[in-house]
Amino acid sequence: MRGLLELVRIIVIFAFLGTLLGFIPHGIYSTIGIDTDKYGWLYMLGIFIFVFVLYRNKLQFSGWYKGKGREKLPKGLSKTLIITAIVLLISPPILHFFFS
Repeated sequence: MRGLLELVRIIVIFAFLGTLLGFIPHGIYSTIGIDTDKYGWLYMLGIFIFVFVLYRNKLQFSGWYKGKGREKLPKGLSKTLIITAIVLLISPPILHFFFS
């Protein structure tokens, strides 16, 4: 039962934080004239990578599941994923500049 509750918690966290954090770049990019329909998937992928790192390193330890497999991501992988998320977040303006 705890595993099912944790799965529902993960879905809610990803949906809530993904939506909430997705409004920020969408608003900024729409304001400066970037086509968010064409490049929106890039920054959303970056946001979901960031939320994944946040969940694995912080949020999983405050949930209902207390079984095996609860460990942080290795520091090198966390840094790589965060850098990838940042690159994905800033790539829509760059791509818009080069391909428009």
